Amino acid sequence: MKKSLVSLMGVAIGSAASPAFAQEGPFAPIEVADGVTLDPIVAARLRYETVDQDNGLKDADALTARLRAGVEIKAGIVSLLAETEGTLALAADYNDTLPFNGVEPFPVVADPENFELNRLQVAVMDGGTGATIGRQRIILDDARFVGNVGWRQNEQTFDAVRGQAHIGPVALDATYAISQRTIFGVDSPNEHFDGDFVFLTGGFEIAGVDAKAFAYLIDYDDRIAFSSQTYGLRANADLDLPGLFALKVEASVATQSDYGANPTDYSAPYYSVKLGATVGGFGLTTGYEELGSDGGVAAFQTPMATLHAFNGWADVFLTTPAFGVRDYHVTVGRSFDGIRLLPGLNANVTYHQFDSDAGSLDLGSEWDAALGLKAGPVSLLMKYANYDANAFAVDTEKLWLQAEISF
Repeated sequence: MKKSLVSLMGVAIGSAASPAFAQEGPFAPIEVADGVTLDPIVAARLRYETVDQDNGLKDADALTARLRAGVEIKAGIVSLLAETEGTLALAADYNDTLPFNGVEPFPVVADPENFELNRLQVAVMDGGTGATIGRQRIILDDARFVGNVGWRQNEQTFDAVRGQAHIGPVALDATYAISQRTIFGVDSPNEHFDGDFVFLTGGFEIAGVDAKAFAYLIDYDDRIAFSSQTYGLRANADLDLPGLFALKVEASVATQSDYGANPTDYSAPYYSVKLGATVGGFGLTTGYEELGSDGGVAAFQTPMATLHAFNGWADVFLTTPAFGVRDYHVTVGRSFDGIRLLPGLNANVTYHQFDSDAGSLDLGSEWDAALGLKAGPVSLLMKYANYDANAFAVDTEKLWLQAEISF
């Protein structure tokens, strides 16, 4: 596998995520009546992705363009949001996951051509307290358990009712969803997964410490092997060490077991800890994440997460193998301020070592690197991932070039 591109990357803010690139942002709201505003939403993304795997398949080359367009109308504390989303394949030498395309001799790039209603929701919100009903984006905490899979061209959303409340330092969040609208598009048999899904979080933020408890009850109608109940605790804290540096600490612990019609009787733990600091202008982050196994029978799963942000950008561990995964990772990064010709320049590089929870297997290792900058309203991004397989999967190398703009 080729590793030369790693040497082309710099280092930046200590984070396993990509450097920042354009996020959705509407035009300035337009007042259409007394107390009524109309907020257009436009976001476009052009991306090239190539995948090289040591499995006999041809290299995948995907050039895709995505456009989201919609509008949000607000009248006091009531709002209505409607948004469509379309993805077009400009170069399609890749397996887009759609079955009617036949057997394709390429690795998967999960960005099929698609046109759909992405969001349609009504909300009543006053100062962060209220409810939202309809097809909506839901991102809880760091998206480790519930997210929008924002990296892929087609966003994951939920048909749900969600209530949120902020009472002083206390925050409560409760969601009941009946459908997970996946990234695979309207033409896919996996376009949506229905069931009864409950997401509950509650916690407080005091003196720089944000702590909460959570419960995720996932009962699929058909995808029963992924039905589970998860209960856990999460905490973040910013610690100032005078004369040294500021230390950011994140920790989570959870337990998961079978739920609903899941035929497998199992119980598996989850642990995650991250330590981050800025030293000499460099961001440094080190962490450990364990998606545990119940003796190799079944492992901790997160089927509604934004999985690309965890366990390496090569996406080798989108489904946790039955023997579980232990991910030891370290990131070095930096933002380069004050460079007039390269505004917003930032970069990072991450190393992962993957071991199994059960059986003490060396699964493999991975290098990830990214470089981002702004060119006027356009955000540019280059990302690279190189997974070196040992006891799991095959060598996998990926490269992305992306431009994004939003209003």
